[in-house]
Amino acid sequence: MGGDYAPAAIVEGVVDAIKELDVNVVLIGLQDQVEAQLQKYSYPPERLSVMHAPEVISMHEAATISVRKKRHSSITLGVKLLKEPGFDAFISAGNTGAVVAASTVHLGMLPGVERPGIGLLIPQLNGFSFIIDVGANSEAKAKHLLQSSLMAVVYVREVLGVQNPRVGILNIGEEESKGNDFVKETHRMMAARLANFVGNIEANDIFSGRCDCIICDGFTGNIVIKVSEHLMESAGTLIKREIKKSKIAQLGAFLMRNQLKQVLRHADYSEYGGAPLLGVNGLVMISHGRSNPKAIKNAIRATLREIEHNIISTMIKEISSK
Repeated sequence: MGGDYAPAAIVEGVVDAIKELDVNVVLIGLQDQVEAQLQKYSYPPERLSVMHAPEVISMHEAATISVRKKRHSSITLGVKLLKEPGFDAFISAGNTGAVVAASTVHLGMLPGVERPGIGLLIPQLNGFSFIIDVGANSEAKAKHLLQSSLMAVVYVREVLGVQNPRVGILNIGEEESKGNDFVKETHRMMAARLANFVGNIEANDIFSGRCDCIICDGFTGNIVIKVSEHLMESAGTLIKREIKKSKIAQLGAFLMRNQLKQVLRHADYSEYGGAPLLGVNGLVMISHGRSNPKAIKNAIRATLREIEHNIISTMIKEISSK
């Protein structure tokens, strides 16, 4: 029931996923609305079921209050299912704060991790980087960022196949002396604990490919992601506007249409599906609030990669050994 286009986009994306991927899905929400959407499609019924959740947490409700008061919401019930046999992961495009709160309360934290972090794959010039945190913990301490970096290294190595991920802290300068006391302390802790720590990186290096894991607090990371998303959208709008002013430009755009599509695809959030919530004791994927069916299908695809690589067990083993 979460997301700007729910439940229609969620249902369509799930139907596409179960046709294409080896996965069984339980849709949790207002049963009459979900089943009304399902009637539009043909799909293997043994791969899909519906669980009724009589309450809905809206996108603008306070996270902790809504989770506490709405115990029968689709978010709360979905997170709780991860504690039962037969369920491997939970995906939601709903209220991010509510997903984080419910996951923290009902799943608990991994040993050695105090705060959760939302990670996100972002395209860069030579592939992808992984940035964490982009919104879960806005008042982090240095030890929280160190824990996020340890989880990021495991995720990038296991899911992306980068054998020795490079880790950097997002800062206002590259020198060790730059930044506030919080960032300086984080730098010292990471330098002592991480084998492939590249130090501070500035915002202009986020998409350069200089490091594989970009570490920051949730306040900073959320601003980075929101600005980046809307910059791409604004740039696309400006380019289209200028192209329309010239017949020659329109011809050039026509000749370059395949290349332009590839550029847009590389920057399209729906290609990557969602952002893993790391640190909680269960696989939770947070999808964009504007998720379309393609984004939902790809969120399921991304979650399957986490399941296949047994990411939770690997993180527990790695973090406890550091």
